[in-house]
Amino acid sequence: MDTTPITIDVNITATLDKVWDFYTKPEHITQWNFADDSWHCPSAKNDLRKGGKYIARMEAKDGSFGFDFEAVYDEVIPQKKIAFTLEDGRKTIVLFEESHKETKVTITFDAEKENSLEMQKNGWQAILNNFKKYTESH
Repeated sequence: MDTTPITIDVNITATLDKVWDFYTKPEHITQWNFADDSWHCPSAKNDLRKGGKYIARMEAKDGSFGFDFEAVYDEVIPQKKIAFTLEDGRKTIVLFEESHKETKVTITFDAEKENSLEMQKNGWQAILNNFKKYTESH
């Protein structure tokens, strides 16, 4: 598959334990997994193991649009790395690194062909920033 990788990251003022739990547990995923306040994530399922499936429902709050974001895990190293393949075959790697009082989350994902690289990068970064905001405020 001919794809362009995009990398985004964020530093979160929280322990690695907390960041990992908030990133992987469905009760937290539904609280942060959207790019802006006009969207929400009403449900999430996460079978966090190699071969396990991740499903997050993404919807516009006004009901005008929605989709299931689905992936299958290729590799899970607790509190270090999550690698998965999306339904269309694109790959994603999420890395977690703790230093001092912060945890850095770095995501590298294969771009899709429908939207501009900038739009994709900004959208994924907005979700990651929302994750940071949620994690630091709880």
